[in-house]
Amino acid sequence: MLKGKMRVERPFLLISIALVGLAMLAAPLPAYSQSCALCYTQAASSGARMIQALRSGILILIVPPTFMSVGMIFIVYRKRNQCRQADDAPDSDHPW
Repeated sequence: MLKGKMRVERPFLLISIALVGLAMLAAPLPAYSQSCALCYTQAASSGARMIQALRSGILILIVPPTFMSVGMIFIVYRKRNQCRQADDAPDSDHPW
């Protein structure tokens, strides 16, 4: 009976995550243009090679934390059943 309830909640969770993602993408463009004045002036006064280096640097700074966050979410998602199974065990000696 509990499994049926979990199956019903999973689509709602996915839909809510999709809606939050769409809301973030639909945010006004001025919210995305909040940048450092120094970075803007340096990028505007530099050549094409410096602009490409700046873009590469931004990607290098964004990609590792993104992969680490996704990895942590994946590990937590995979390990979530171990805690649930320990709680459901009848001979568990945990006071909670």
